[in-house]
Amino acid sequence: MTDAPRLDRGPRDPAAPLAGSHVLVGVGGGIAAYKAAELVRLLIKAGATVDVAMTARAQQFVGPMTFQALTRRPVFTDLFSLTDEATIGHIQLADRADLVVIAPATANLIARLAAGMADDAVTSTVLATRAPVLLAPAMNVNMWGHPLTAANVQRLVDVAKYNVVGPGDGFLACNWTGPGRLADPKDIVEAAAHVLSAQDLAGTRVLVTAGPTQEALDPARYLGNRSSGKMGVALAAAAQRRGATVTLILGPSAVEPPLGVRVVPVETAAQLGAALDAEVGGADVVIMAAAVADYRPMTVSPTKLKRGALGPEVQLELVANPDLLARLGARRTGGTPLLVGFAAETTDVIANARTKLAAKKCDLIVANDVGEPGAGFGVDTNHVTLVDAAGAHDVPAGPKAQVAHRILDRVVAVLAGKRTPAGSQRGKRVLR
Repeated sequence: MTDAPRLDRGPRDPAAPLAGSHVLVGVGGGIAAYKAAELVRLLIKAGATVDVAMTARAQQFVGPMTFQALTRRPVFTDLFSLTDEATIGHIQLADRADLVVIAPATANLIARLAAGMADDAVTSTVLATRAPVLLAPAMNVNMWGHPLTAANVQRLVDVAKYNVVGPGDGFLACNWTGPGRLADPKDIVEAAAHVLSAQDLAGTRVLVTAGPTQEALDPARYLGNRSSGKMGVALAAAAQRRGATVTLILGPSAVEPPLGVRVVPVETAAQLGAALDAEVGGADVVIMAAAVADYRPMTVSPTKLKRGALGPEVQLELVANPDLLARLGARRTGGTPLLVGFAAETTDVIANARTKLAAKKCDLIVANDVGEPGAGFGVDTNHVTLVDAAGAHDVPAGPKAQVAHRILDRVVAVLAGKRTPAGSQRGKRVLR
């Protein structure tokens, strides 16, 4: 093992904080050890170089060859190996790590880490590292709920400044149901990305609306739009990664909400408006990414409208929904909260966005041509232009997760002009 020690590589792009990083995965001895293989695969996919250290008990569940095949690197298993320790291998692992992830972190492994022990390949490396540590606990529900386990986890968070993700809640291998499941590997990867990201939105409360609204016509039909919610959910996830406390008001959507984000589900424009009224008071930033229906049926039938009974032609009477973005802009005092609107256009995109910026009293408009291939509704990519008082700023086309961070880069810059920035301190976070 001859890699150079870990160096300060400076700020990481929050859109891809794992790219170019060195991550050490410590595998504990529990049945969830098999999920560590998927975790390693996802970390590598995210651009990390991954080393693996295993406890002796972990090797009873998964063989080192599995991880060596995935990482193409030696797996550290023996603190007294004449080969690995010829150059004090565990210290080299500790030195070059940008992040250490313990998954699964069993009750036994947590207890030994909390006691400062260094008696195997995992604990000795963790105790020697200066990198941040992320614990992903997994154990029986009663073991997780035991006050000694709780005290050990709290000690690692308070004294050693460890981060924690999970555990999840569900059916366990021991046939119990409750908290104790290893967090989903993709959630562990997101927690790792959070730890390595500059926390430039720390201390900031961000409110995001996302998804469509649905206006009932009868119990079976509604008026809606093509919004999937992907862009708004990506913005909520990006803000949470950068340290913000995030509330997501989410219309009907099949997109899974991000880890660590509080979700308020809504269906209609009226419900979204009520949720905004309830939540906006504590927000520093409001991002209105939801595609809110402009109109709703004047009357809603309590029973399904039969095709034959309505005749060949049907006229619907519609009534306008409140303009929620304009209402927020008019209610602001002293430019607070910072208000971001969206403009989905098909013609004169920039001109229409500038008009909307002034008319709705926003700080920033995210404009895009929804007729452009690979942009707009229902796809995983987007191409937007950010329009504010300083001008128009093109954001190159890319995945919506990446575009979300470029939008937030501009939000951070605008915030910096309004108040002292929150800074980029990395604090401990517990993600459930």
